Amino acid sequence: MKRRTRKFLRRVVLAVPVIIAGAFLYLLFRGPSADPPSSIQVSMTPDRIERGRYLFTALASCDGCHSQRDFSRLGGPVVPTGRGMGMVMPLAGLPGTIVASNITPDKETGIGTWTDGEKIRAIREGVGKDGRALFPLMPYVGYRVMSDKDVEALVAYLNDLAPIRNPLPKTRVSFPTSMLIKSVPEPVGHSVPSVYPRGGEIPGAYLATIAGCEDCHTQSNFMGSPVAALRFAGGRLFATPFGKVASSNITQDQETGIGKLDFKQFKEKMHAYAQYEKGGFPAAGPERFTLMPWESYAHLLDYDLESIFQYLKGVAPVSNLVEIHPR
Repeated sequence: MKRRTRKFLRRVVLAVPVIIAGAFLYLLFRGPSADPPSSIQVSMTPDRIERGRYLFTALASCDGCHSQRDFSRLGGPVVPTGRGMGMVMPLAGLPGTIVASNITPDKETGIGTWTDGEKIRAIREGVGKDGRALFPLMPYVGYRVMSDKDVEALVAYLNDLAPIRNPLPKTRVSFPTSMLIKSVPEPVGHSVPSVYPRGGEIPGAYLATIAGCEDCHTQSNFMGSPVAALRFAGGRLFATPFGKVASSNITQDQETGIGKLDFKQFKEKMHAYAQYEKGGFPAAGPERFTLMPWESYAHLLDYDLESIFQYLKGVAPVSNLVEIHPR
């Protein structure tokens, strides 16, 4: 009896590393969870393209990562001739070389050979044309809630962009992050209806999610997950070759957040950068550097801003004094 027990235990001891090695190899070589792209062909109507332009240049601020920007100027305004051309992300601390792709219709260096279904899958589910998991700096986790109409409008605008030849390196994610991000993509798997666009907290939640407010204004832990107790409380640090900036506290805290702002003040702050578009954006050094897409948000519609403001009014206040430009 004792001999059989020892024999069984030896088999277990030998089997454990084999099981661990097998699990590791599975995680290493498996692909992300993905459904095949739809066969949809988005119709190119003027209204749809215009809605897509609003999403790209204002609400979702795709310009922020995928367009050429002049960071020698206040707010890093978009260079119009570089819209959608992509760039190597300049943020410090990223696990490898992370590239915001060229998403113009250029067939050699952009997404000119992608189907509309592949574009929609990438935007909402985080899976590229080649089946790889996109690095979740691309906010597809938030874009999962993007309605069918909005994602189709965004694709229509992408299809309408001027193609720009801009060869970029491939994203290279360091191990073990390269393995871990494969669990982030998730098929939507259902139709996503539109949210009533005017007024109220529910549309505000939708709009704030598409705009990525929580992504930037919530600190992350060492695993990269948002800290629930600091939701919208700011303090997330962004370090780049152009300067450092920490996101502000946008909870309803009266002293360290935006609890004292009424909608008029909130709207004026969000629209303030529009003044520079005619006269030119002033030069700005590291002490005035910002990644907040002020240029984009200066064009948000009033009823979208009001919905976002009403949503933020419902966010729990958190006392967190942030040094916006840390040394």
